[in-house]
Amino acid sequence: MLVSTSGLLLPLCLFLLIFGTITATDHIVGANKGWNPGINYTLWANNQTFYVGDLISFRYQKTQYNVFEVNQTGYDNCTTEGAVGNWSSGKDFIPLNESKRYYFICGNGQCFNGMKVSVVVHPLPSPTASPAASHSSNSSNAAGLVTLPRGITGFRTLVVALASIWFGSGWV
Repeated sequence: MLVSTSGLLLPLCLFLLIFGTITATDHIVGANKGWNPGINYTLWANNQTFYVGDLISFRYQKTQYNVFEVNQTGYDNCTTEGAVGNWSSGKDFIPLNESKRYYFICGNGQCFNGMKVSVVVHPLPSPTASPAASHSSNSSNAAGLVTLPRGITGFRTLVVALASIWFGSGWV
């Protein structure tokens, strides 16, 4: 049985959209050093790019430390007054759902020893069509219309290769 290209493209795009929404980067604060005093978290944060939908994770000894989300004043003064969130599990996964600057501190006094981090979360980049899609509209270039979200480049290569084989194989 022959299937039209448009009949296959919609389910493929829906799959990619759904897969893309569950694909996020988990930024582990301090990487292998975790959430501990005496670490330069500003340097760590400056080497990361945060997008809406990503997670920021704090790993620490739950009997010794904690995490508070505060405003800039709380961050600057190491105070938890007016905190908008707090965590103490030792493995805290915090979704970054808005494009804004977030401020996190340790609320047991260790903020003064460097246990604070501020991160800027950027909006997701808007998807764009590939140059091939804008130059041709035949079915052999249909895979060029699909742009996957960031962070899944290996998967992107596989899907584009499979789509090229599928759409270019005479099954359409």
